[in-house]
Amino acid sequence: MNPLARRIQRTYLALMLGNTLAASFIWGINTLFLLDAGLNNFEAFAANAFFTLGMVIFEVPTGVIADTWGRRASYLLGTITLALTTLAYYVMWQIHAPFALWAIVSVLLGLGFTFFSGAVEAWLVDALHFAKYKGQLESVFGKGQMVGGIAMLTGSVAGGVIAQATDLGIPYVLRAAVLGLLFIGAFVVMKDLGFTPEKGKRPGKAMKEILSASLTYGLKNPPVRWVMLAAPFTASVGFYVFYALQPYLLELYGDTGAYSIAGLAAAIIAGAQIAGGLLAGRIRQLFKRRTSALIAATLVTFVVLLGLGLTSSFAVAIALMCVWGLLFAAVNPIRQAYLNGLIPSKQRATVLSFDSLTGNVGGIFVQPALGRVTDLSSYGMSFVAGAFIQVLAVPLLYRSRMFDKASDKAVS
Repeated sequence: MNPLARRIQRTYLALMLGNTLAASFIWGINTLFLLDAGLNNFEAFAANAFFTLGMVIFEVPTGVIADTWGRRASYLLGTITLALTTLAYYVMWQIHAPFALWAIVSVLLGLGFTFFSGAVEAWLVDALHFAKYKGQLESVFGKGQMVGGIAMLTGSVAGGVIAQATDLGIPYVLRAAVLGLLFIGAFVVMKDLGFTPEKGKRPGKAMKEILSASLTYGLKNPPVRWVMLAAPFTASVGFYVFYALQPYLLELYGDTGAYSIAGLAAAIIAGAQIAGGLLAGRIRQLFKRRTSALIAATLVTFVVLLGLGLTSSFAVAIALMCVWGLLFAAVNPIRQAYLNGLIPSKQRATVLSFDSLTGNVGGIFVQPALGRVTDLSSYGMSFVAGAFIQVLAVPLLYRSRMFDKASDKAVS
């Protein structure tokens, strides 16, 4: 490997480490933080929904900026936006700001995330191509995933421990500080090597092209349509469960101030998801068809969520949480392999982006709705309600299965 390619890889791994560490500081305590700021459950999960709304609104425009201004500019804009909105969260927590402010800043947080997401990977591919790197990209991405996994586990535990030793706001200050350091580091070391800007590309035109391709090769393609329509039910409940587990586990544990337990739980979920990703291929081999694996996983998750909602045992909840995290991670590669085989190569990225948006749209409505169930009843009942929402995906997946496509039968 030549020196330039080696330097590019080191920069990529350092950025991946910092990105994931900054994010994971607050993963295990985010809901606890919002509730401590004076929001009720409906408002806390509505704030998460506004974050998702920001991602839906700005996904395409920020992608156009990355293609016209460059990956470095997109990453820097994302990093500084996330740092400033994180600090705004901290200030609003201190003053118990009204919900309207949380909604506005959450949308801007979503804006920062869309600038941020994918920019490092796109920069890496361009730069390695420029450096005439001859190795496999998979190995580089694999190293990045490993570094990200270590940072995720470390940051999740550290965030909970720090919150318990100090207060719920300090992990947010640390996150903003890490993002600030990443901005300075990226400003110095990132160069848009091998990048060719797409001149004349406009967000409005890009959105029109995406919608046209998504309709033609997505919603008008029956087996793809039914899988995409199932996404709002599964993805949205997944978002809610991850964040609702934080206060629910502390409730079962018997100490709502044991923030280190929430951080540890987030780390356990991260570990279960890593294991799920590794086991995806083996789980796929248990079934003759990919849709069988998707339907079976959805039904098992239905039972797991019912168990989570009805148990009063902390230990049982932890065990069920591990199963849920493993299934959530294992299903995604199987689903993506199925969808990829149904979509023409040229339109694949566009349709998959639209598929991601459909899942996010579901989260905008389902998260606050389940938060309201918690306010009116309990976290346990919200998990039960979430189980019944998620299982609505089964008949939609079955409709996709009926078309008997080759992608459904291919062996992973």
